[in-house]
Formats: sequence, structure tokens, C-alpha cells
Amino acid sequence: MKTATKIVLSVALLSSLSFGGEQFAMSDADRAMYAEMLENNPADIMVESGGELLEKIGGSVAFAKYLGVSEDDLPKYIAGFPRYIEKFDMVVGLDQVLQAMMSDAGQKPYALKSKDMFNMLAYTKSLANDQEINIDVNANKQMKEAFALGQKTFDTKRGGRGLSCLSCHSPDVIGSVLRTQPLPDLGAQNAGGTWPAYRMTKSSLRTLQRRFQGCMKNALLAVIPIGSPEMVALEVYITDKAKGKAIAIPGLKR
Repeated sequence: MKTATKIVLSVALLSSLSFGGEQFAMSDADRAMYAEMLENNPADIMVESGGELLEKIGGSVAFAKYLGVSEDDLPKYIAGFPRYIEKFDMVVGLDQVLQAMMSDAGQKPYALKSKDMFNMLAYTKSLANDQEINIDVNANKQMKEAFALGQKTFDTKRGGRGLSCLSCHSPDVIGSVLRTQPLPDLGAQNAGGTWPAYRMTKSSLRTLQRRFQGCMKNALLAVIPIGSPEMVALEVYITDKAKGKAIAIPGLKR
């Protein structure tokens, strides 16, 4: 990752550690560890591993060809995911395209929830580092439908507690502290452009959809499968909130 990208990312993430100086999401020791990890993100080696996995099916050149774009245009094109792909006739995430590419190359696709897929997805998305998110939710009816489904999934209360994503991320509660962690504005925090990310509390690389699942589990909600229409739509909705912000992979999260 370029130094400039790290600086921008660090400012954005450090700003999430406190609200009004009242409470911090990390202990002093964790904050010191976090600052060190900004310069030496443990996920860098995982991203490198993902690059090696992509090379097994032709690398970025083959990936660009598979998507029908030039290699020069690939970073900008990646910055528009999730997007509608005509050959699949559906709105998909980058990981689903990688699965299809592996299958067409005669390889058994990695499971969407596997470490190998997380690594390969992180590397592939990192090809668009410094590009502005350009997702277009009005590009076609499929994207419009995905955005609407994503908003519905975000807003709908579920489970015995009657909670939704909106319960913790509405303008009314953003900045409040839950379990010592400030509740963030997902658009301002550039969730769409900073996942996959290394999660300090999990000591592993996680994707945005995997993070969604963690939130659902913590809220005692039925967990929606990664790659399902609802989960992809939720990523569309959240990514649109960060439109215009720069992609910076791998991210670093608490």
C-alpha cells in the first residue's frame, strides 16, 4: 500500500477511536499496537498470498480479460463493485466473479467464506487502491433493485430483540458507545473502501460481508449467507454510502 494511502486511512480510522473525548474504543496498549499496525499491517502478507492465488488462474491480465475490460481500465472497473455482470445476469461481488473464473479455468472454486477467498479478494480489490469508489446504483434495473433490497435489509428489524443494522448506524445513534466501541457512520468511515481488513480482535483478515455476519451474530439475528442476494445487496447499499472515497486495501479494524 502506498504511504499516502496509509496516511489517509490512518486519519480516517483514528478519528473513529473517540467521540467528544468521553470514551475510547481501545485501551492505550491497543492504541499503541494499532498505530504500529498501520505501518506494518499483518494482512499485507495475506494480500500477497492472494496475489499468488490469482496468478494460478492467470493473474490480473486474465481477470481483466474475463471481465471484458482492458488491464489499464481494470482498477477503475473494480472500484465499481458490486455491479451487474451481464454474463451472470445478476449483481455480484468480486469474490463471486473470482469463483466463476476459477470454475471456468477448471479449478474447484474457493468457498466464499474461506481464508483463500478472503486473501484473493483482498488482493484483487487492492488492484484498485487509490481509486475512488464509483459504484453506480442507477446503472440499470438490477442495480436499482439491489440497492433497494440492500436498504431494506439494512433497515428491517429482525430477531427477538427487534434489531436492524439501522439500530446501530442511524444518524440518531452514530457516535454513541456500545461495548466501549463508538458506533460509526459507515459512509464516513468508508466501509465500502476499507474492507477486506485485518481485524485486531480476530487476528485475521475479514471481508465486509463477513463483518456483516459478525454484527448479525452479536445482535442474535439469523445470519445471512455470504454471497446471497440480500448480502450482496447490503454491500451495494453500504458501498454507495462511501462513493467518491478512495479504496485502501487492506484496511485495519479493531
